Amino acid sequence: MILAVDVHYRETTAQAGGVAFDEWTAAEPAACFRTRTPIANDYRPGAFYRRELPCILALLREHHLQPETILIDGFVYLDGDSRPGLGRHLYDALDGSTAVIGVAKRPFHGIPERHQLRRGGSLRPLYVTSAGIPLEIARRRVEAMHGPYRLPTLLKLADRESRERW
Repeated sequence: MILAVDVHYRETTAQAGGVAFDEWTAAEPAACFRTRTPIANDYRPGAFYRRELPCILALLREHHLQPETILIDGFVYLDGDSRPGLGRHLYDALDGSTAVIGVAKRPFHGIPERHQLRRGGSLRPLYVTSAGIPLEIARRRVEAMHGPYRLPTLLKLADRESRERW
């Protein structure tokens, strides 16, 4: 199973949304999940994982999910190679048992060009980083995902799931 996740925040509550699918080219999810939690930490630039990681881990626990790969909205490595971001912290929290692919919509300062991926004829790239899977394979998998636009269909759906039914 592949799981795309995203988290949305209200004043004191966060909701993690997850979209499970079995093939990288899938147009429809196999299942969708939501978990609501109190916000554990305030947002701090460069330490975003402190806010988002507890929500994602709660989603995995509550629904007993053990995906082979998790896609996050954000970075595995902020600089592309060594400075850990949310995805690396998630990979470590799962003891390296699950590959993590980060798909960010905006660059982090200094991220190398090799992390850019243009989809759907968009001039604006996505930024792909990974742990537990080589970068080139991660890029090819994100590129193969369903959808004619910059952001793959099921990543958009994960965002929607995180915002639904408040």
